[in-house]
Amino acid sequence: MNDEIRHIVCPHCDKVNRVPAARLTAGGNCGACKQPLWPEPVLELHGQNFAAHTSRSDVPVLVDFWAPWCGPCKMMAPQFEQASREWHGKVRFAKLNTEQHQGPAGQSGIRSIPTLILYRNGRETARQSGALNQSQIHQWLHQQGC
Repeated sequence: MNDEIRHIVCPHCDKVNRVPAARLTAGGNCGACKQPLWPEPVLELHGQNFAAHTSRSDVPVLVDFWAPWCGPCKMMAPQFEQASREWHGKVRFAKLNTEQHQGPAGQSGIRSIPTLILYRNGRETARQSGALNQSQIHQWLHQQGC
């Protein structure tokens, strides 16, 4: 039996939860606020919770940096959401609106959108600029060892 524990940040209250690795895909609720740890396929990040989710989670976090006026971003959004369903419990998919939350976008060095950044254990491990379809996202995550 796998006794390994993973830290997951709650998408509702941003508290860190300890979850057995074998139970990540089963969902579960936050120990603090009792809300589901995996409620939506894609988590909306903002300036206040960006650091918590990208630096305190043991599960890789894939962030889509986007803006509402960006045509390629709009085209990629449903592809990103569909890919997130395939990676449920293995990778946390998140979006950050660069127009509303310029701080995290600037700190991440975003120069063009859409840009995908994969975070592991608080560090950026991979970056991809430009729109991808569902299969390209899937392939890219496999290339990153997810």
